[in-house]
Amino acid sequence: MHTVPLTTPGLLRGALDLERTPHGLLPHRLPARARAQCADPQLALAESQPSGVRLAFRTRATTVELHTLPTKRAYTGAPPRPDGVYELLVDGVPHARATAAGGHTLTVDLSTGGTEHRTGAPATLRFTDLPDHDKDVEIWLPHNETTELVALRTDAPAEPVPDRGRKVWLHHGSSISHGSDAADPTGTWPARAALRAGVELVNLGLAGSALLDPFTARALRDTPADLISVKIGINLVNADLMRLRAFGPAVHGFLDTIREGHPTTPLLVISPIHCPLHEDTPGPTAFDPAALAEGRLGFHAAGDPAEVAAGKLTLTVVREELARIVRDRSADDPHLRHLDGRALYGEADHAELPLPDGLHPDAATHLRIGDRFAELALSPGGLLT
Repeated sequence: MHTVPLTTPGLLRGALDLERTPHGLLPHRLPARARAQCADPQLALAESQPSGVRLAFRTRATTVELHTLPTKRAYTGAPPRPDGVYELLVDGVPHARATAAGGHTLTVDLSTGGTEHRTGAPATLRFTDLPDHDKDVEIWLPHNETTELVALRTDAPAEPVPDRGRKVWLHHGSSISHGSDAADPTGTWPARAALRAGVELVNLGLAGSALLDPFTARALRDTPADLISVKIGINLVNADLMRLRAFGPAVHGFLDTIREGHPTTPLLVISPIHCPLHEDTPGPTAFDPAALAEGRLGFHAAGDPAEVAAGKLTLTVVREELARIVRDRSADDPHLRHLDGRALYGEADHAELPLPDGLHPDAATHLRIGDRFAELALSPGGLLT
């Protein structure tokens, strides 16, 4: 077996930083400087989960081994979560799937917010029966499971996939963009859209953390990209983070920062998908105690609709404000576009495919959103092309 150095330039795609650990390398989706500016454990967990991150190499190998150290999540009183999925693609076509047993375990008590970390050992994934010819191989890492890379081995020499001239699509959003309840890493809606459209994805979907943070805007500013989209709204509402007075200037500042590094790059602002929980009811979002008692996750809106008059945000308010901001800025920014998130998932979709926990799309809905985004934004003549 040949050992492929994990630090080989171009081998790992979709990560903005690599941290050396006692076991190997931990991919990060935010750079170290951004991580140093926020001590929120939710953000730390989200950005260390490698949604959209993949190993991409060209080889004649028929057997590939990936040694990895995952960190599993468990919730006190809730059923065990499924192991994260690793997907191997050959020339863009799914070939095999695997999960990694063992690893570390992070247990979260939702009623108290307390956590417990238990250490574990690395695991080895073995993919066999790959076609015996030169091919592009991708291994997509679990979108929802922190993953340290220990070693990559192949039974024939391997080198990074050469530049195919594909455009780089840089996207930022909430847990829905991160992948929420998608079934596998290529089943998150951004991955689905990217694979359908033939673009290279850099996914900065950060569960619970799409909060117009300046350090995230700077990460977007400093990341090379041909196409950029930002999905704004749901986390601001369910965190009850700011009022309308602060929201508009914060959006302008976020977009201004992105434009410092990408002055003419196509930039798409996406408003929230349909979510009855917060269409007209402000946050914060709270865990549903009845659902927790039944061993499942569920949410409810804890705000008061009467508070909208005082400036509290709802999804309806956010959509109206984002449309206005993009309309006003477009006079001086012809490369800026707006997409109403309900074009990706609206009321009719909710009637057919309701959000299981009240907030997050299920696996089938991720595929639907991804297909629609590929058509509306990434196809020839689309909003980003």
